[in-house]
Amino acid sequence: MTRGRLRIYLGAAPGVGKTYAMLCEAHRRKERGTDVVVGVVETHGRPRTAGLVDGLEIIAGRAVSYRGAAFEEMDLDAILARHPAVVLIDELAHSNVPGARNTKRWQDVDELLDAGIDVLSTLNIQHLESINDVVEAITEIPQRETVPDAVVRAAEQVELVDMTPEALRRRMAHGNVYGPEKIDAALGNYFRVGNLTALRELALLWLADKVEEQLDRYRGEHAISRPWETRERVVVALTGGPEGDTLIRRAARIAGRANGADLLAVHVTRSEGLVSASPTDLARQRVLLESLGGSYHQVVGDDVPAALLDFARAENATQLVLGASRRGRLAHLVDPGIGVTTTKLSGAIDVHLVTHDQVSSGRLLPRPAAGLTMRRRLLGVLTAVTLLPLLTAALTHERAEVNLTSDTLAFLVVVVAVALVGGLAPALLAAAGGSLLLNYYFIPPIHRLTVAAGNNLLALLAFVAVAAMVSSVVHRAARKTSQAARAAAEAEMLSTLAGSVLRGGQAVPALLAQVREMFGLSSVALLERVAGGDESSRQETQGAWQVVSSAGPDPCQRPQEADTDLPVSDDLALVLKGRPLPAADRRVLAAFAAQAAVALRQWRLAEAVAEAGPLAEADRTRRALLAAVSHDLRSPLASASAAVANLRSDEVSWTVGERVELLATAGEALDQLARLVENLLDMSRLQAGSLSVFPAPVGLDDVVPSALRGLGAAGHDVVVRVADDLPPAYADPALLERVIVNLLSNAARYAPPGCPPVITGSALGDRVEIRVIDRGPGLPAQDRELVFAPFQRLGDTDNDSGIGLGLAISRGLTEAMGGTLTLEDTPGGGLTMVVTLPAATDGQPAGRVTHEDSGLVTGALT
Repeated sequence: MTRGRLRIYLGAAPGVGKTYAMLCEAHRRKERGTDVVVGVVETHGRPRTAGLVDGLEIIAGRAVSYRGAAFEEMDLDAILARHPAVVLIDELAHSNVPGARNTKRWQDVDELLDAGIDVLSTLNIQHLESINDVVEAITEIPQRETVPDAVVRAAEQVELVDMTPEALRRRMAHGNVYGPEKIDAALGNYFRVGNLTALRELALLWLADKVEEQLDRYRGEHAISRPWETRERVVVALTGGPEGDTLIRRAARIAGRANGADLLAVHVTRSEGLVSASPTDLARQRVLLESLGGSYHQVVGDDVPAALLDFARAENATQLVLGASRRGRLAHLVDPGIGVTTTKLSGAIDVHLVTHDQVSSGRLLPRPAAGLTMRRRLLGVLTAVTLLPLLTAALTHERAEVNLTSDTLAFLVVVVAVALVGGLAPALLAAAGGSLLLNYYFIPPIHRLTVAAGNNLLALLAFVAVAAMVSSVVHRAARKTSQAARAAAEAEMLSTLAGSVLRGGQAVPALLAQVREMFGLSSVALLERVAGGDESSRQETQGAWQVVSSAGPDPCQRPQEADTDLPVSDDLALVLKGRPLPAADRRVLAAFAAQAAVALRQWRLAEAVAEAGPLAEADRTRRALLAAVSHDLRSPLASASAAVANLRSDEVSWTVGERVELLATAGEALDQLARLVENLLDMSRLQAGSLSVFPAPVGLDDVVPSALRGLGAAGHDVVVRVADDLPPAYADPALLERVIVNLLSNAARYAPPGCPPVITGSALGDRVEIRVIDRGPGLPAQDRELVFAPFQRLGDTDNDSGIGLGLAISRGLTEAMGGTLTLEDTPGGGLTMVVTLPAATDGQPAGRVTHEDSGLVTGALT
């Protein structure tokens, strides 16, 4: 069976027209004779969207019961049995009611695709798993319903339904997205211009990446290696030389001239792993590159021009930036160089040869590294001094049985053995000594350093040449092995360094501990120069340093006390104590120092952000409190004051009924004021950690009737569905009653006529759940956490709605009792508030708990 095809309408935010576009496509296909049905479509009360559903076959959903409430979900089995050609399934990220066959709606869609049914669906960009955290950082609202990126990327078509932020906000203001009661809150929160612009950019970039994947796949399937200039990509080649900074900045300027261009840097290392590039310079240049928005890459290749071009073509690069050669003119006569060769082979890729200060300055030859230790060399000399006389004596004794060819080969074996033990110098010494002994004892005339026959002279010269060449090869192999081992050790250390920085947290102490361990030091410290305030204090503290972080006992307090001092910047120094480090180790140490400075800067930025967060929250709370005091507290005071003033007035003669009415007005205003002050005091207690909780086993059949009485007339219409066998909850009865009163009051405020709030109680394991259900306008998922913020009313401006503390206090009181308060959608429309509390166990006594941290607000009420 052929798998069905998935088409997704992707939008940056709710209201851009995804469902509308999907329904339009359904009508187009139906007009072409395609069998199209509606599996599930959420119109959200939008008349034009609901009108498009007319004329399409609708497969009715199935009723699902969960925790005493009825829900309507898509009937997957009915769709499979009907088996249409195309089915419409709205809101791909939807979570199914617990107990359904699949947890997520996208899993239902996967079953339909396996059955060969084509699916049209919709999705908002904030529900993609890979950018969920980015969206939360932008909107400050977590998204709990997500879809794996692989599901969306596997779709045959992803169509972007785009709309400018200004147009979407106009649609919102005209009531085409949400009801009138939600418009102000939505425009002031989630639907701010900045949020919508950022979400739109995320949607465009994500879709552009998917298009790029499709293009790469097409080019790979059709073996197209020639770059297609669909997007500017600038690749800069780095050698690790001092010209790298100039090349990076030049490439960044080239990329900056093309909006949206990608900047990539590549460094080619030899396959043998022995590079002459400075790790310090490469690390510094990588930091510069990333600060300019580029990405760093490293490839292996012995043919540098070919490796550069292979990388550029694989990345579909359009431009390649190289530095002009540092070699002299004589070197160009032998080899044209990397730049010229790359330009010749580049094809459609534009190559920029950038001049710099190091042009034609020549490359400094690296100092030859010692291949073998002094001990090995001395051992080689000892081997030569020992074996040569012994071999001479043995061959002299067997002179009659052994000819000159065998003598020469025997001496050659000794020279090779000496080369293996001691390297080049002892081997050359052995070759010279062996040639003299061979000439004196075995080549006629014997016991004289002359050669009678030309053939013997040729053999002697060949012996010396072969001995020298073999010794040189052995010496170079040993030196390369030593260099490779050191390069591997340096690479491992730098890899460990990069991992420590990426892990964050205590990055600076971890780096210093690694330096101490890897180099075998007694202590390592990062020092910072003490900054003075005025000129005189700066002169006094010019030589004063303070330890920022250290590893090991007794760290150095000044650079002068260190065995090795490595300046990081004008005000930072890395000091080591234990032993002086050779120059070869200082090169790797410089990379550690550079990363330590970066880690220190990140560390301090994180601390600054952490310190600013509570201050910002406290400032927001103060502003909200002042706003509340200026309006909500002043209104009841004004009403009570006006009523009392009228009663005291001698200018008007009030009847008894009018006096009673004025007294009632004053009483209601003062009661309202008392409730507001009580809420403010409760919030202060929650934040100060001084709220006392007296938990005890309490039955809902006792608390709920008391709460309904506290609601007054509004409590008469509430529908109560609490099971008779419901176990008691372990909570504070008085606090639980206040929570229920607040939740029911909120539900009654938004419940439509004829649909009173419903309160249910159920047990789930060792927990008791209380659900307050309303059929009101509901609440968008992105606004659900906002309702629990103090002084948040989501656009309510009536004088009777309070100062926005009811739900905030309800969550704080619930968490103080060891429970949770969450929000869910009511199937069919509306909002369900779920209070989850621990169930009381047999014999559980009453207790007293002082609430220390509700986790509600980080700022302080002042």
